[in-house]
Amino acid sequence: MRFLPIFLDLQRGVVMLVGSGELVRAKLRLLASAGARVRWYATDGNHDLAGLGIEEVSRIEFAAGDPLTADLSGVIAVLCAGASDLGPAMSSRARVVGLPVNVMDDLEHSTFIFPAIVDRGDVVVAVGTGGASPVVARRVRERIEAMLPARIGELAGFVGRWRKAIHDRIPEFALRRRFWERVVDGPIGALVLAGRADEAETALKDIGDASAFAGSTPSGEAEGRITLVGAGPGDPDLLTVKALRALQDADVIFYDELVASEILDRARRDAARIPVGRRVGKPGIGQDAINELLIEAARAGKRAVRLKGGDPFIFGRGGEEIEALRQAGVAYSVIPGITAGLGAAAQFEVPLTFRHEALRITFLTAHKARDAEAVDWSTLTDVKMTIVVYMGMTAAPSVRAGLLAAGRSPQTPVGVFARVTRKDALAAIGTLDELPDLAEKIAGGPAVLIIGDVVARAAPSRHQQLSQLASYFQVAAE
Repeated sequence: MRFLPIFLDLQRGVVMLVGSGELVRAKLRLLASAGARVRWYATDGNHDLAGLGIEEVSRIEFAAGDPLTADLSGVIAVLCAGASDLGPAMSSRARVVGLPVNVMDDLEHSTFIFPAIVDRGDVVVAVGTGGASPVVARRVRERIEAMLPARIGELAGFVGRWRKAIHDRIPEFALRRRFWERVVDGPIGALVLAGRADEAETALKDIGDASAFAGSTPSGEAEGRITLVGAGPGDPDLLTVKALRALQDADVIFYDELVASEILDRARRDAARIPVGRRVGKPGIGQDAINELLIEAARAGKRAVRLKGGDPFIFGRGGEEIEALRQAGVAYSVIPGITAGLGAAAQFEVPLTFRHEALRITFLTAHKARDAEAVDWSTLTDVKMTIVVYMGMTAAPSVRAGLLAAGRSPQTPVGVFARVTRKDALAAIGTLDELPDLAEKIAGGPAVLIIGDVVARAAPSRHQQLSQLASYFQVAAE
């Protein structure tokens, strides 16, 4: 992020506008509609204000003379549009005195840029692309426009009118934030968005115990809660809506090593983020210590998210954590996520089940060779069973040995799928006999192994077959 979005208080001074033509008039209309006081140097002498209302026109001052020598006292920003060579010169002058300056379509001489704006009164959304593509910013703005309720600004104003009164009734910040979340997300907020503000005012006045409404404990403190959230296999767009909401509401997030940074970026900015995962080959803090951290956070009145790669209940030890929370009397909930096996199947088109061909699936873990040696492979020899092995890269030779010893054909199709759903995802397709070699071809995990006839239907397998066929015909032609 090169440009940090900052909202400028237009009531603090004058915006100096330099330029001519339709470009400068577009900026003039934007500034005037935002309530800015504008000092306009029309470089072509044309001060046509067609399209502006009387109130907007009253805030515009026509300036004469050379803007390069003009008095800058009271100016809070300088904007050049359609100013030709005067733009870079004005930029140099503005920067000497420390004023923010924008020269339209000239990033080199600009210290700020104009975003695409969604204006809902008290709610303003700014969308920027760092000046790279205004068209993309506009398209994003259009989508946001379509999603935002028309009266969202009225809701913000409603909250603003009541803010001080509620602050006096609920001095604790965390509890006060939960109060407003219940208002905004609940029936009172819905009344405002439906245009029934009077009814919303009445409903808010009727709240007798504001702290209890916010969900406080009998002692008046905020009630803590733990949410186990499945982060999915890596792609942040695979987060469920419910998971995203939990991340936005969390006071603290305990996350695993497998959770992608792009997913953590979706969390509330001021939430504490505590890594509790374990890297391969390095000791972690241990499951008991993680359980204690969760319990302590809840007892401190925090809304904590335990963020896990994939799904909490598929080799995520979520069951152990809720058992500890249950014994400690801590409130909790679970939000499922897309597990890596399903992510691999979707991305690489592996139908884990297929009519008359694969009728059942087995998920197992084999983090180390001894894990694989402990598996009863004799129960996994059914050719109509698809086997999905988690954390099986290191144990690939033992997985192969176990299945072959149990009678599974060495020609059984297998695939090693690494970093599924991420940009650097990779697949290696072959046979069970080749499994250790396939694992070595993958540069780092995490990875899942999928074993069964359905792997032959995967997209990489089809591409591999087509390449082999093309090579055959090429050799035959020669």
